[in-house]
Amino acid sequence: MTLSVGVIGTGVMGAEHVRILREETAGARVVAVCDADAGRARAVAGDGEAFTDPLALIHDHKVQAVVIASPDATHADLALACLAAGKPVLCEKPLAATADQALRVVQAEVQLGKRLVQVGYMRRFDPAYVEMLHVRQSGAIGEAVLLHNTHRNAAAPDWFTGAMAVTNSFVHEIDISRWLLDAEPVLARISAAPGGDPLMITLETDRGAVVSTEVYMNARYGYHVHAQLVGRDGTVEMAAPTVTLTNHASQHGHAWPENWVPRFRDAYRIQMNAWVRSIAEERPVGASAWDGYVATAIAEQVATALQTGNPVRLDFGQRPDLYL
Repeated sequence: MTLSVGVIGTGVMGAEHVRILREETAGARVVAVCDADAGRARAVAGDGEAFTDPLALIHDHKVQAVVIASPDATHADLALACLAAGKPVLCEKPLAATADQALRVVQAEVQLGKRLVQVGYMRRFDPAYVEMLHVRQSGAIGEAVLLHNTHRNAAAPDWFTGAMAVTNSFVHEIDISRWLLDAEPVLARISAAPGGDPLMITLETDRGAVVSTEVYMNARYGYHVHAQLVGRDGTVEMAAPTVTLTNHASQHGHAWPENWVPRFRDAYRIQMNAWVRSIAEERPVGASAWDGYVATAIAEQVATALQTGNPVRLDFGQRPDLYL
């Protein structure tokens, strides 16, 4: 069976999702694309139908599942519309602009009694992170006690202001740290370098492990994500994200990507294929709506700590049975 997918949003991620569905995903086809710009929608839609109204796409009988890659502020309402229509949805992070909005999505899904929402925290599908998880679970490095994360961007876009380094970038580390450690953060501390960039964020978990994360939005040299997991008996960390090394002009090494798309290209492809299979098998994978809510809730509280300079006890409520 082939899954008929509609994609909402034709920006960087929306267009990439369409490409992945068409070129690198088994068992799926793009039947509809939506963008507020009709010309862009038509250009990306190809032989699919072009929409300017996302709700019309969601309710179109040809569309069996939906990918949401529209602006962040639209995610919650569109996810709720997918739930109301009973259609599976892969929603780019964040699930919602605020924790309260994300919780509404969780509550609607709980009331439905069936998981239909997957949040696009694609790092859960990145081969390096997957291998780190397998090493921890195998017991090869003993009890995990520290996780060191590095998240560096070449340069922050103009619209990246205020606490967005926390609410738009650090959310990835929140999600992947919970997943890697199988633990919940309970306390957060945050410090900023002069000028506010970079940030150093420390989380303590309910299992006693400590997570340190450097978030550097203007590192200049490229996009660089790294993680090292420290256990009682050893460590495991990412190798350089490259398949080749170059010798040239008295230098040896590899280049850094400009942004997250080339770095996590495999993760996006694996995620999409896993999502399509999960719908056919009725077996949810990836980050749930609850995971999306928790990441946003923690990010909001860490952002508050950034303003006050004080540690903050993290609170996001109890996980509903649907997500156990």
